[in-house]
Amino acid sequence: MQHSRVRRAALGAVATLVLVPLVACGQGDSPAAAAERPGADRSEKSAQRSDKPAARADAASYARAFKKLERKFDARLGVYAVDTGTGREVAYHDGRRFAYNSTFKALAAGETLRTYAPDKMDQVVKYTKDDLVTYSPITEKHVDTGMTLRALCDAAVRYSDNTAANLLFDKLGGPKGLDAALERIGDDVTRMERVEPFLSRWVPGEKRDTSTARALAKDLRAYVLGDVLAEPERAQLATWLKTNTTGDHVIKAGVPKNWVVGDKTGTGSYYGARNDIAVVWRPGAAPLVVAILSHRGDKDATPDDKLIAEAASVVADSMA
Repeated sequence: MQHSRVRRAALGAVATLVLVPLVACGQGDSPAAAAERPGADRSEKSAQRSDKPAARADAASYARAFKKLERKFDARLGVYAVDTGTGREVAYHDGRRFAYNSTFKALAAGETLRTYAPDKMDQVVKYTKDDLVTYSPITEKHVDTGMTLRALCDAAVRYSDNTAANLLFDKLGGPKGLDAALERIGDDVTRMERVEPFLSRWVPGEKRDTSTARALAKDLRAYVLGDVLAEPERAQLATWLKTNTTGDHVIKAGVPKNWVVGDKTGTGSYYGARNDIAVVWRPGAAPLVVAILSHRGDKDATPDDKLIAEAASVVADSMA
């Protein structure tokens, strides 16, 4: 664990260094850019080279498109997408830290399934009105009866219910418990420290409650398509993601209509933060895994779904 924490600190320091004005942004923390960046840490370069897929999309073309979106929306983007069949990828500032916001709820549900399925997901979790936090559209209706773990996962993923997410945290050992679970599947980048709604009150430069597009995409892939979960639990998590009620205007809006998107969105309290992570099933092809993270320049800026949708269109075009 100590080694993981030291490596996290190194990655956090590198992420801070790349928070430069948008006009200077290039490939950010994609593997190629990290290898070329003066002073890049040897271990960082080695780790990113070892994670490099066999094929890569036209980086110069999509980098220009993402830069244009950053200028258009006065925003910063972190994007990572991979074709799970070919290894072809799109990576743009994929190692830059962003607040993950509510995207973590998909991972919390996945870890709850890993820990409690198959025979404990119907246990009832009791809570009181004092446990309710802002934006809890499902849990506020069931204070008197409580909710099963299965229902809490449904509420957290499909409706982004904050109290449901906090109750899942409780069952997983808090943010640190989920953080440790992610480390066990290979993610020593994501840093989980607070519960809802405080984890979304991120300001630029903070490391707590942050991750990268690459790390979140790898985590989602592990839970939905990998071997972290048994097949029935993978199917259940995929169903929750595919029936998400909050994602119609983000990644889903930017890809072809016959692509099936299973996603988890996130919105920050400050700096117009808007995120979406997804598994995308395409007819006749292997799924894509996509993570698009963003924030804007002013603390009171409004999140803009169109930024995420247009970035998703760049990903779709690049993977064609």
